[in-house]
Amino acid sequence: MNGAESLVRSLAAGGVETCFTNPGTSEIHLVAALDRAPEIRCVLGLFEGVVTGAADGYARMAEKPACTLLHLGPGFANGLANLHNASRAQVPIVNLIGQHATYHLRHDAPLTSDIQAIARPYSKWLRTSASSSELGRDTAEAIVAARTAPGQIATLIVPADVAWSDGGAIAALPTSPKPPLPSTATVERAAAMLHTGLRTAILMAGNALYGNGLVTAGRIATATGAKLLAPYPLARLRRGAGIPRVDRVQYVLEQGIDQFKEFRQLILVGAEPPVAYFAYPGKNSEFTSPQCAIHTLAKPGEDYVGALEALAEALSARGAELTAEKVEYPPMPSGGITLPGLAAAVGALLPENAIVFDESNTSGRGLMAATQGSPPHDWLCNTGGSIGIALPLAVGAAVACPSRKVLCLSADGSGMYTLQALWTMARQGLNITTVVFANRDYAVLKREFSYLGVGNPGARALDMFEIGRPDLDWVQLAKGMGVPGTRVNSLDAFGKALRAGLEGEGPTLIEVPL
Repeated sequence: MNGAESLVRSLAAGGVETCFTNPGTSEIHLVAALDRAPEIRCVLGLFEGVVTGAADGYARMAEKPACTLLHLGPGFANGLANLHNASRAQVPIVNLIGQHATYHLRHDAPLTSDIQAIARPYSKWLRTSASSSELGRDTAEAIVAARTAPGQIATLIVPADVAWSDGGAIAALPTSPKPPLPSTATVERAAAMLHTGLRTAILMAGNALYGNGLVTAGRIATATGAKLLAPYPLARLRRGAGIPRVDRVQYVLEQGIDQFKEFRQLILVGAEPPVAYFAYPGKNSEFTSPQCAIHTLAKPGEDYVGALEALAEALSARGAELTAEKVEYPPMPSGGITLPGLAAAVGALLPENAIVFDESNTSGRGLMAATQGSPPHDWLCNTGGSIGIALPLAVGAAVACPSRKVLCLSADGSGMYTLQALWTMARQGLNITTVVFANRDYAVLKREFSYLGVGNPGARALDMFEIGRPDLDWVQLAKGMGVPGTRVNSLDAFGKALRAGLEGEGPTLIEVPL
């Protein structure tokens, strides 16, 4: 058994079932080993940012790591933007990166680079395998590192001669460490805060926002009157009819400050205190007031669900009734295209148990309000602010959850970063309906320009914000990658196309000119 075979068989033994790939020459022996491992599904992406974004989407929904297979330092570097987002989402990913044969490195061939230096900022665990006999063990340890709470990126660099040399062995997976519970004093402090009667918010992240964590948080909110919140850059939120209500933190600084002004106490569960994405001259970046007491119930990496259960026990809230959202469909809109009308159509047609990816940016501000009473669904967002993640995330989630409908909501500017994901959707036959809001602008940058107090943008500045001349034709772009598309110019046409996409099979795209 060579090193590559030991790596792939150790992946399979460790429960890794999916590999998102864009390999090159240095990874050929890994490709050959994957070719002989039908238990691992290989999904090709035409750009490394699609590969890493898909691994993120898969991990968010499967709650276990996929692996990526990338080519040397430049190939890995192409995927870094969406690894930045994945690191902020705190999801498990195992990156496999080929390296030149060890004896070839001295020649400084054109693709030679310092892969460890490129990988280090986004890798909680990083190793270059030294021999084929160690490669299986290194693989198992990478899987354990990725699964370590709250979810981490592990990167294993594989020199070509380590992959092709004999002497490999399948490694057993070590036991993954359990996330620790917060101390009793920490839980009691949170309970004492909630007993005061002061207006309190609980800001949660990770698996506190779905499953048992959210149910327990809902009981605590019912028993104490606390407000449940999710960060603006949320990774995954279960919401809709029958689900406890969780409001998202606002993006705009003034709106965030206004949102938090009523709270005198803030309890954090896997989240950080809310701040603005950017600094602005003469303005405070913090959303909470100086009078707001902040307490961390569970730090990132601790047991969020266990912490909430312990808090519910301390509050005698385990048996509290669950206050949940009621079913409420917006009326189906008609007439000309408007942003509220588009949001209402999504709310009226969203099917039960759908997975929604929202990177609609400025065009989608009303979507969450319009879907609050829709059937239960999962809502996923861009966690790191690096745009171009919606289409790859949709790929990963559809691979992880093939029986569920996936709705991908993307702005046109951010969609162009990773539009190659459409090709992967078509090749894999993924059940994804993509809506592109085509305002032909980086509209958020126009807002930021005026917000920073530098006047109105001139012609040269506008040329850096506007993406017309020529206008992007998303229907033709999708068609060229095998995805049927349609352009709609009314709410009636949008509703018809959205219904057809959500009721159909396979990928489809709807372009909405704005």
